Amino acid sequence: MRMNKLAGGQLEVSALCLGSMLWGSTNTEADGHAQIDMSLDHGINFIDSAEMYPVNPIKAERCGRSEQIIGSWIAKSGRRDDVVIATKVSGDNPGWKRDGKGYDGAIIREAVDDSLTKLNTDYIDIYQTHWPIRGSYAFRQNWTFDPSAQNKAEIEAHMRDVLGAMAEVVAAGKVRHFGLSNESAWGTAQWLRIAREMGAPEVISIQNEYSLMHRLADTDLAELCVNEDVGVLSFSPLATGLLTGKYQGNAVPKGSRMDLSPGLGGRATARAFEAVDAYLEVAKKHGLDPVHMALAFVVSRPFMGSTIFGASSMEQLARVLDGRNLTLSDEVMKDIDTAHRAHPMPF
Repeated sequence: MRMNKLAGGQLEVSALCLGSMLWGSTNTEADGHAQIDMSLDHGINFIDSAEMYPVNPIKAERCGRSEQIIGSWIAKSGRRDDVVIATKVSGDNPGWKRDGKGYDGAIIREAVDDSLTKLNTDYIDIYQTHWPIRGSYAFRQNWTFDPSAQNKAEIEAHMRDVLGAMAEVVAAGKVRHFGLSNESAWGTAQWLRIAREMGAPEVISIQNEYSLMHRLADTDLAELCVNEDVGVLSFSPLATGLLTGKYQGNAVPKGSRMDLSPGLGGRATARAFEAVDAYLEVAKKHGLDPVHMALAFVVSRPFMGSTIFGASSMEQLARVLDGRNLTLSDEVMKDIDTAHRAHPMPF
């Protein structure tokens, strides 16, 4: 398994990261433990979670269950030092966590302690804000994004408050590194600027959606990440299952994500299925499993820190792991570029 360095080499993480957002809903505790064990056996040392998980669907009474499953695995295995663990504090939300309040410095301090308890650990390797409080263009909001109502002074005050709390939890040894999620290039630059002014922890990673079909990170964010040593942790690298091809021809497998969440959060558009056809043709032409091709493409990007995937079954996990060391040829990359130019931003 390829390994990548984050935080100037302070953290070494596998190029693939095991996502936990289905543990406690689609997957049982035993499933989660089995997935961690199998992933470790194949070179993956990185697990991502969040205080709001599991999803499919999100329910207030289940928030934190995914972290608890990781925590029970740590208690059972005693292998805390063998894994890098990332988790997140929730942003403002419809009410399934802290009545939708979001996060500030005081909430960061409280939420870190709560996650430490659930994870059954003394420290979190990367603690991330799940999305910006000021608003975000993630999750298909880019089509109507309008930042004109943002108050720059309020945004900076909020960032300073959060960074002050992050400095405290890092100094206390509760958190090793600070990361973002669903952020923009401008937002990430502000977090970095203010942290440097304050002497607070600098952002080392940004967890944003990225796949063959969702490439908003390719320009401004990529430039920032390469030059400021911030690794992208991509989520939904298979476009919530679209790139497997299992939804082509109007198919909706029982128990699949589309079965549980029709529309796939706005991803299941007519143009999306046309794009999937194009990528399936590239994979077929070169004799590749489309899952392996899609993941290998994301892993290959020069700004990528790690690529987060989830599995609803051990069979799905085994399929991903079978392609963990794939490197795409120049010919495959050329055909992917052709498909991308023909089908840009399909959702």
